[in-house]
Amino acid sequence: MKSKPSPTLAKSAQPAVVLLSGGLDSTTVLAIAQSEGFAVHTLTFRYGQRHSVEVDAAKRIARNAGVARHHLVEIDLTVFGGSALTADIPVPKDRDLGAASPSAKEIPVTYVPARNTIFLSYALALAEVVEASNIFIGVNALDYSGYPDCRPEYIQAFERMANLATRAGVEGRTRLTIRTPLISLPKAGIIRLGASLGVDYAVTTTCYDPGTHGEACGSCDACQLRLKGFAEAGLEDPIEYAGTRGSLAAGGRTRAGRGAQ
Repeated sequence: MKSKPSPTLAKSAQPAVVLLSGGLDSTTVLAIAQSEGFAVHTLTFRYGQRHSVEVDAAKRIARNAGVARHHLVEIDLTVFGGSALTADIPVPKDRDLGAASPSAKEIPVTYVPARNTIFLSYALALAEVVEASNIFIGVNALDYSGYPDCRPEYIQAFERMANLATRAGVEGRTRLTIRTPLISLPKAGIIRLGASLGVDYAVTTTCYDPGTHGEACGSCDACQLRLKGFAEAGLEDPIEYAGTRGSLAAGGRTRAGRGAQ
């Protein structure tokens, strides 16, 4: 685990843990946590993901935000595979993600088995160490590709377990809360909220299958949802896409209803 302390940390601020992937949602959640006055400990994972460019994005975002400390954890989920993000399985492109499509009823191959459970378990351990009672995660129950570990009932179950599994919870010193401020917002609403908090979405990355220079493909589920969100928010997506820009790609590639993180 690598950590970088911030010299600007306010001593009186309460600590919180934010899971930061480097993506649009988690960066918005970071801004929300800081707007509430928390001294934020960001937690990022290099887990063998195909889109590892997100790790560098998370580092930049944490540094620019002046977080209390950025923690980078390295684990290897490729030993299990089972996902297009951690194994040699093609990332689906140009899927119809409309609510009436067959895709809307399937858990896609980009689902990483138990990923949020693994990540939240690390976040729980960190929260105990820094004495934080709030863990923030950017899960979304609307645009989530059917991932089972993005549902409200899952978050509620993990929160119950967390308060049973920690010394602080058992001793009654604090009650740990899993904060999911984006869970019921559409992507356009998330983008508008982030923009109102000053989030620079140009430094975020979303694509599941980026190019060699980090440019987004524009066709995977995550890209489709991002582009649709910016289009519906009436804003230009500031990141670079393969062969085009987000402002040009917000038309034919955005057949989305439910989708990625």
